[in-house]
Amino acid sequence: MTLRTHLLGFPRMGENRELKFALERHWRGEISLDELEQTGRDLRARHWDLQREAGLDFVTVGDFAFYDQMANHIQLLGCEPARFGFSGNEPELSRCFTLARGLAREGDEKSCPALEMTKWFDTNYHYLAPEFSADTAFALASERIFSELAEAKRLGHPVKAALIGPLTFLWLGKEKTAGFSRLDLLEKLLPVYRKILARLSAEGAEWVQIDEPILGLDLPSSWQQAFEPAYHQLASANAQVLLATYFSPLKENFNLACRLPVAGLHIDAARAPEDALLAADWLPAHRALSIGLIDGRNIWRADLDLALDFLRSGRLQKLREIWLAPSCSLLHVPFSVAAEKGLDAQLRSWLSFAVEKLRELQTLKNAARENADKETLAARFPLLAQSRAALQSRKASPRVHAPEVAARIAALPADIDRRKSPYPTRRAAQAARFQLPLFAATTIGSFPQTASVRALRAAFRSGKTNLADYTAALREKISEAVAVQEELGLDVLVHGEAERNDMVEYFGEQLAGFAFTANGWVQSYGSRCVKPPILYGDVSRPQPMTVEWSRFAQSLTQKPMKGMLTGPVTILQWSFVRDDQPRAATAEQIALAIRDEVVDLEKAGIGIIQIDEPAIREGLPLRREHWGEYLAWATRVFRIAASGVTDATQIHTHMCYSEFHDILPEIASMDADVITIETSRSDMELLRAFGHFHYPNAIGPGVYDIHSPRAPSVEEIEGLLEKALAVIPAEQLWVNPDCGLKTRDWPETKAALANMVEAARRLRAKVK
Repeated sequence: MTLRTHLLGFPRMGENRELKFALERHWRGEISLDELEQTGRDLRARHWDLQREAGLDFVTVGDFAFYDQMANHIQLLGCEPARFGFSGNEPELSRCFTLARGLAREGDEKSCPALEMTKWFDTNYHYLAPEFSADTAFALASERIFSELAEAKRLGHPVKAALIGPLTFLWLGKEKTAGFSRLDLLEKLLPVYRKILARLSAEGAEWVQIDEPILGLDLPSSWQQAFEPAYHQLASANAQVLLATYFSPLKENFNLACRLPVAGLHIDAARAPEDALLAADWLPAHRALSIGLIDGRNIWRADLDLALDFLRSGRLQKLREIWLAPSCSLLHVPFSVAAEKGLDAQLRSWLSFAVEKLRELQTLKNAARENADKETLAARFPLLAQSRAALQSRKASPRVHAPEVAARIAALPADIDRRKSPYPTRRAAQAARFQLPLFAATTIGSFPQTASVRALRAAFRSGKTNLADYTAALREKISEAVAVQEELGLDVLVHGEAERNDMVEYFGEQLAGFAFTANGWVQSYGSRCVKPPILYGDVSRPQPMTVEWSRFAQSLTQKPMKGMLTGPVTILQWSFVRDDQPRAATAEQIALAIRDEVVDLEKAGIGIIQIDEPAIREGLPLRREHWGEYLAWATRVFRIAASGVTDATQIHTHMCYSEFHDILPEIASMDADVITIETSRSDMELLRAFGHFHYPNAIGPGVYDIHSPRAPSVEEIEGLLEKALAVIPAEQLWVNPDCGLKTRDWPETKAALANMVEAARRLRAKVK
């Protein structure tokens, strides 16, 4: 048996987020496109060297992107939407950034919004969705992947190129005209893929990895039936194709995946170990089976003993070629544990980031080639012994389990997740308390995190600023944010979150059971990186987390001040979560901690409390058969967090960049008094679903896209609100941006919010 190792993808940002900072410098006009491109070349070369040093048989080309791999494919396949009005003379990378960030043309107030952004399957990575119409055309229109292939070849690397598969590319797109299915475009798309495959092979790619993760979804029969004829067409390109699936078991698509005319098949053995064994039974002996034994989605050390046992399974022995890999791209984990000098030795020993996963692969490959018992192998390969010791340490550590948390969970009453009264009763109490106008205008929570705010936090963390001075400086920032909102005429205010680094990290730092990295950054979209907490043990809240900031902010205004919290599902989803108990059990612990904070905010006089749950759809299992179980516990833990208050306290929640059409009853069951959602990039498409469902509580559709620097006009916002009024009663409609304003600057924030408030005023005048 031949054993090979490879990656499906590697983190792009760099060890010290070099790409992030280069991108942002370019967008500010500080460096040229050529300088930005050089940063990309430097990073790729470094990352390929790491892959070869770890003994991988191929480096992977095509996984790098300056913004998003789906955006790369839009350009590669020549289907940039005509609405952007590109002449073709613009630099390709400039066009890519326009697709991602929108376009503000001089003298054109309406301008051109960016492509819709949504979550990549059930991850926290966002991709730019292609736009399709019946007349969409395709062409081989970018040289980028071929140039990167040539770079790797010049550096002496054997190369595997990576592409998003044609059916996955179409599936993840959006139909922008009625009366057609984007699947109808497949026959126009396949000839371009054939050209790409043939050229990659001719120019030195030994294999081409084609990612078709939609094979792990519940596909309509028309999509299932399209795979075989499509891949028979692609086979004529005579490229060595590795078909890659991940994130979900193949189930009814398993036989289909095994039948496709490709040279190899990748299975995510972290999510679907049985699929890997079944594939060994089904695949012809001459085909390669790539087994994703190293979890590419989480940061715990692999159980290398268990992985070796798996590889020694008799069912795998008939295959001539087995490839070892992470389960999916390592895009979803940080760069290296080596940077985490601040973590204690025990916790560090439990962790494995991207670079460490390369070493796990190398050890697994070398150990699997030896005909020796585990003790002999552990003596020969130190990483095996370290893996075993780390797993035993974690299992036995008293820091993981808190008896008082278990006792509280066991004593919970049956109605812990229920408000005292139904929504109509609460609505009347809240209306009497707050006296808000129709189309109440608010924001989602955060205001611009300026360089001065970040410098202030950095100075405090490093000890250069003491607590008293830090608190005073933050109070000044909060006072400024409140004054701006008063001047703009917003109806419900926020304190701006100047004290917060990240909406999950901020809370995790104050909860028991969490640990934090110094450099554990993961790309979310574009240059935006997040640093997920490590949730390793039982969760509780030692003391209030936000109460004093909210109390101070409320003292500055007569208008309602929202308390701002992150919900239990989002904290769970956006952390690296312990894998030694069900996720539902961990979420329940978080919910009780957030409930304690909600109750304390109410006691402090905060009458409106927002519990953000942008990740609730993201946590939805990819297979529909598991939706019911997940939604039952996910909505319950939200209600646990929200239900400890009186009727007159108004609970908001926020959800962004997710589609809720098929889970609206469950969203309604969360029973938030007000829900705010992203709708601007989709032109209120999602809101129409809420209207058709007759969503019973109040709703705030996002009326402008905060991920773009453009400020929408009053007329544009007013038009969106009028669309909203067509499906949502006026008394249920709030007005807000589609997300927090942390990434924007103050001038564009003020301009956009001023237009938003004016649009709400105009609409009030029309309705009255």
